[in-house]
Amino acid sequence: MENRATQDEERAGSIESQLKDAQLLAEEADRKYDEVARKLAMVEADLERAEERAEAGENKIVELEEELRVVGNNLKSLEVSEEKALQREDSYEEQIRALSSRLKEAESRAEFAERSVQKLQKEVDRLEDELLVEKERVRNLTEEIEQTVQEIQGS
Repeated sequence: MENRATQDEERAGSIESQLKDAQLLAEEADRKYDEVARKLAMVEADLERAEERAEAGENKIVELEEELRVVGNNLKSLEVSEEKALQREDSYEEQIRALSSRLKEAESRAEFAERSVQKLQKEVDRLEDELLVEKERVRNLTEEIEQTVQEIQGS
């Protein structure tokens, strides 16, 4: 019986050790779950922002597609065979790339123009300030001349 009690105690100790290990694993799993849940929330937020950007991009595509539709209508009247339809598809893709490129160039030019306008506005402000200073100087000189003329006429 003592042997059995000893074996039972050893087994109980072993089970307790396994229980502690299992609890540690469970705690680690919970921590990892919380971390994964937090990352998932961040990814979902990133996804939402990406979808908003995609929607804005799609709106630009709609504008480009309107231009393409006009071109497409002109091309349809010239197309007769399947080969021409495939060529039209290739042409559309190239036009999308070209229009996207033009859009990027136009945005770059617009940014450059905005910076130029800001620089010019600063220059205009500076020149206006100088003009005010010069007007004040001219007014002072005019007063001084008038005073000198009065002194000459008075003497």
